[in-house]
Amino acid sequence: MSVGSVGDEVLAEGPPRQSLGTAAARNLASTTKSAPQMREITSRWLLRTLPWVEVEGGVYRVNRRLTHSVGDGRVTFVQTGERVAVIPAELGELPALRGYEDAEVLGELAARCVQRRFAAGEVIAAAGAPADRVLLLAHGRVERVGEGPYGDETVLGVLADGSYFGDAALLAGDATWEWTARAVTPCTVLELTRADVTALAARSGSLSAHLAGAAARPERPVNAYGEAAVALSAGHVGEAVVPHTFVDYEPAPREYELSLAQTVLKVHTRVADLYSHPMNQTEHQLRLTVEALRERQEHELVNNKEFGLLANCDHGQRIQPHDGVPGPDDLDELLSRRRDSRLFLAHPRAIAAIGRELDRRGLVPETIDVAGTRIPTWRGVPIYPCDKIPVTAAGTSSIICMRTGESDQGVVGLHRTGLPDEVEPGLSVRFMGIDEQAITSYLVTAYYSAAVLVPDALGVLENVEIGRRPRVQPDRGAPGAGGGADERGAGVLRLGGD
Repeated sequence: MSVGSVGDEVLAEGPPRQSLGTAAARNLASTTKSAPQMREITSRWLLRTLPWVEVEGGVYRVNRRLTHSVGDGRVTFVQTGERVAVIPAELGELPALRGYEDAEVLGELAARCVQRRFAAGEVIAAAGAPADRVLLLAHGRVERVGEGPYGDETVLGVLADGSYFGDAALLAGDATWEWTARAVTPCTVLELTRADVTALAARSGSLSAHLAGAAARPERPVNAYGEAAVALSAGHVGEAVVPHTFVDYEPAPREYELSLAQTVLKVHTRVADLYSHPMNQTEHQLRLTVEALRERQEHELVNNKEFGLLANCDHGQRIQPHDGVPGPDDLDELLSRRRDSRLFLAHPRAIAAIGRELDRRGLVPETIDVAGTRIPTWRGVPIYPCDKIPVTAAGTSSIICMRTGESDQGVVGLHRTGLPDEVEPGLSVRFMGIDEQAITSYLVTAYYSAAVLVPDALGVLENVEIGRRPRVQPDRGAPGAGGGADERGAGVLRLGGD
């Protein structure tokens, strides 16, 4: 049987056609089409839930009480092959060396740091032993282990990359370890002994004077948050002298300038004139451009090194997971660091890891309805997905928890509205003209930033392992039969709520 081709149709020889073919009919038909679609669009919960503050002058200043703590509390290292070295200027994070700026001496101190490795489970420093060195944790996770009120062992906290401990040894010759440092994972540690610091101070007058001044300097009265204390008197009787005081402010408060994201959209006039029916080409070009700009805006609010949430979290508000995988204990500790937490932000894969751990323990978190979407909660605080939170090649990520709003001294978004040619709050589209090639240009601009009003408004659970499966607990029977899926025998719990 011979085969012939007519247009796009392949016809076999046979009886003559009695009606018009579909390929030919499409030449006279209008297709039903969708608007242009875009895979990059996400839910952008951060932009939707963050309270936005109007910044008319382009700069937002955060005034706070005077705080005596300085630095970010973390030490930075450089690595060459297997060798790790501390950046000399980063030694200024140690309280004994804070404010010391002699680069040559700091370089020699950095050169005297000795690299050591510890296996998982190995004790790095034992409680009660003489503390004659400061330890800089370059890589790994270390538990701070102490003794509980009944003589049992208790974990006081977890340290991770960039932490240091034992710094009191640089100033006090009789210092002892107050707790035991035990490696949870293989750790790389740099040691700087008091003997090396003392020997170098004997040759360097500036270092000797700095250490002597640091040891003799009286501790300034501060509250539990490092702020200059306010002298108060309570519970007195009679004609006691009431203390005099005042509330001091930071002399150089931080200022946040509005950042921006921009692009120039180009549309040929021929396309806009001839191909805008039934859908306006310029309108849809702008719509998709604005969507991309908003996605970039949310990415910057999370990752920007100047004002992003991950970079601006205070060191004291960064915690490490107890077992690597994100569990309910870690989420509880994250919540306990602040009052009135409004939301969690986590990568969708991190949320899946939380779900696996809760399922392993037999815990069933509640969900709430937010704009028609069911959102999981923990202790009543919603856990919103945010794919802008990075996931490292090693399969670790971070979980953000924050209090929001100016009235609650929380985290706020910053923007400027009322812009010329504004199409959305804080986003404008300006016509730039038509060039000699008949191409129309539009300047699309979004202005934004974010500010953390007080340090405890924002917390981050770092280095959560989202790819590792949690350890399976032994089966203790069905919850209804008196057993429990949780190792504490809690059974199936419903936590959270509206």
